[in-house]
Amino acid sequence: MPQIAQIAETYSSQIFWLLLTFGFVFFVVGLGMVPKVQATADARDAKITGDLDAAKAAFARADEAEVDYRVRDAESRGAVQAMLAKAKAEAAKASEARLAAADAEIASQIGAAEARIKAASDAAMAEIETVAADAARDMVARISGVDASDDAARNAVKAALAHG
Repeated sequence: MPQIAQIAETYSSQIFWLLLTFGFVFFVVGLGMVPKVQATADARDAKITGDLDAAKAAFARADEAEVDYRVRDAESRGAVQAMLAKAKAEAAKASEARLAAADAEIASQIGAAEARIKAASDAAMAEIETVAADAARDMVARISGVDASDDAARNAVKAALAHG
C-alpha cells in the first residue's frame, strides 16, 4: 500500500502544517475575533439589563402614579360628596323656609276666609232671625190678633233657634 507509506513519510510535515493552521486559527480567531464578539455580546447583555432595569423603574413610577391618582380621585370624590351633602342640606333649609312662608301665608288666607265666612254666617243668621221674627210677629198677629213687640218676637226666634 503505497498510501500508507506516503503518510508515514509526510507525517511530520502534516503535523507541522496542522499545528501551524490551528495556531493561526487560534491566534486570529481566538485572540482576535472572539474578544470582539464577546465584547459585543457583553455590550448587548448590558444594554438589555439596562433596558430591563429602566422598564422596572418605569413600572414602579407608573404604579406610584396610579396610587397617587387613586388617592387624589378618592379625595376628590369625598370632597364632591361633601359639597353635594352641603348643597342638599342648604336646599332642604331653603325649601323648608319657603314652605314655612307659604304655610304662614295660607294660614293667614284661611284665617281671613274663616273671618269672612263667620261674618257672612253671622249676617245671614241675623237676617234669618229678622225675617223669622217678622214672620212670627205676623203669624201671631193673624192667628191671635195680638201685636207682639219686635223684642219679644226676636227673643222667641232666638230661643227656638237655640233649642233646634
